[in-house]
Amino acid sequence: MTIHQLKPHLPWITLLTLVALVGLNDPSFLKPVNLLSLAGDIVPLFIMALGLTFAIYIGGIDLSAQSMANMITVVASVYLASLGPWVALACVLAGFLLGTISGYVTTKLLVPSFISTLAVGGVCFSVAKWLSGNRALNMDAAQRDSTFGWLIGHTGIIPNELFMAAALLAICVFIERRTTLGRALKAVGAGERAAAASGVNVARYKILAFAISGALAAVAGLLFAVKLSGGAPTIANGFLLPAIVAVLVGGTPLTGGVGGVLNTAIGTLLVAVIRASMLYFGIEATQQQMVFGLVLIVAIALTIDRAKLRTVK
Repeated sequence: MTIHQLKPHLPWITLLTLVALVGLNDPSFLKPVNLLSLAGDIVPLFIMALGLTFAIYIGGIDLSAQSMANMITVVASVYLASLGPWVALACVLAGFLLGTISGYVTTKLLVPSFISTLAVGGVCFSVAKWLSGNRALNMDAAQRDSTFGWLIGHTGIIPNELFMAAALLAICVFIERRTTLGRALKAVGAGERAAAASGVNVARYKILAFAISGALAAVAGLLFAVKLSGGAPTIANGFLLPAIVAVLVGGTPLTGGVGGVLNTAIGTLLVAVIRASMLYFGIEATQQQMVFGLVLIVAIALTIDRAKLRTVK
């Protein structure tokens, strides 16, 4: 088997290798209850990465996801009392709308996606600071439990967040593989000019990709708020880089067109095991972002399609 043939299998091979290494260092790590707990803890990050996959799949990037999640934690905390369960719909619609704005600015005003999404992220941060009064907010515990308590419960030893993650993954797989939208996104990522020449409405599908990314970032923020029983303008800080790493190490390159949401699921598990291994091997929290930065560089170098790049600036 050549390196080119082996490349698509590297994510799950790496995942199994890391799990084995951590398990050899501490056999209790391999207990089912520990592995399920680890997977449950990573669900908000997975949902954020799931949304980022759509933006990266078309060759773009969404740098607003972290700020979007932060804003939604504040929105959920402020409006849970007045809206009840409808606050979830309000949060998702807000994420979808702001993602649509990012896509519109990118496609219609020809602003690079890293600039447009960074700007929208700045708007989200400002809204979060304004709504919260620049302080941490708490939800009413009884109302949170009655409205969203099922999200943070368990069915046997399985965290209920995993059922939510599985449902969202199934929906995204269906979109990616069984719908016109999914086929169009793949075409745009593989070659935007060729897709446009074949009659694909590139602008529409790119806007939808960013809208989906924004909506899923909002879902991640809502889950953050429920798990932590509150929100703050910076509560999800530190999650953007690992989420991007999860997409890239899973096998969806920045140049787009290949990979997809199943790859992101493997990549997120990889990130979870990397985070766990850093704890098991005594790497301090202040050094963990450095590790993710190095992993990000390696992931980009291994996955990027250089045939699509004429120059690198």
